[in-house]
Amino acid sequence: MIIMSALDSFLGVWEAQRLMDRTIEHLSMFAAAMVLATIIGVAVGVAVHRHARVSQVLFNMLNVAETIPTIALLVLLLPVLGLGSRPTIVTSVIYSVLPIARNTYAGLTSVSAEHLAVAEALGLSRREVLVHVRFPLALPLVAGGIRIALVFTMGVVTLGGLIAAGGLGAPLQTGIQLYDMDIIIVTGLWVGLLAVVFDALAGYAEHRLGERL
Repeated sequence: MIIMSALDSFLGVWEAQRLMDRTIEHLSMFAAAMVLATIIGVAVGVAVHRHARVSQVLFNMLNVAETIPTIALLVLLLPVLGLGSRPTIVTSVIYSVLPIARNTYAGLTSVSAEHLAVAEALGLSRREVLVHVRFPLALPLVAGGIRIALVFTMGVVTLGGLIAAGGLGAPLQTGIQLYDMDIIIVTGLWVGLLAVVFDALAGYAEHRLGERL
């Protein structure tokens, strides 16, 4: 009886709050933010990997951005980007760039001298060393940075419900406003499950990349 009651409650919330549609909205913002953050983060890591002083200054600036509370950053972006998905995606990118860029930088700069000596002996150019030696060896660390960013992004996109971004944050807000524990629990568990699944997939990719080295 308890299981049937819980199942009925789950299905009732799922249909009433249109959680399938909300999940699609949520994952669309999540995917957009992750693609942008990955491109920017990897590009930043590659750009500064030969310049230690520049990288230190840049990462300190990104660290400062990380200290801004998420809700405050969302609100600060409202006058520029308006309500909805755009400030949510931009905020997600701001929080997610740092771990990806930092791990990319760490991976590129931690390549052993032996690997670099072999590449030099083969007559590879600096660009060829980056593409064929440094970056492939850095991939496990890059994947680790992306894995961290996944968790940040899932949380920020959920908070986007506060500024009419839609996604799964919207039913959570409804549940809080109505003090409806069924909506809060069902939606919260679903968001948590999505985060666990994506984290597991990223962890698997990180592990597989590490095995190939």
